[in-house]
Amino acid sequence: MAVQQIEHADDHMQECIDNCLEAAQVCEWCADACADEGEGMARCIRLCRDVADIASLHARFMARNSGYHQELGELCADLCEECAEECEGHDHDHCQACAEILPECAESCREMASA
Repeated sequence: MAVQQIEHADDHMQECIDNCLEAAQVCEWCADACADEGEGMARCIRLCRDVADIASLHARFMARNSGYHQELGELCADLCEECAEECEGHDHDHCQACAEILPECAESCREMASA
């Protein structure tokens, strides 16, 4: 769970920060595990790495109250949805974990983007 004392972060922002950090973690795990799965996992690895980077950056932008966090939130939501769709197509536990967690991150990022 993210730091709860961020003065400018309301409950929705705090939830989005938490979701982004969780998405970054699961995507790092998935990308690393997919590297050992053999052929056909390149797209999954790339998308997971992109989500991990963008989601952690979005969490940092929200924590510092950046004026650009809304734009980044839209990009993060798009990437989470695309990655979740890719991961759904693989039977590996790590891919299924991504497919389960990323839609929630996408939803909270879209809410932040429209706030």
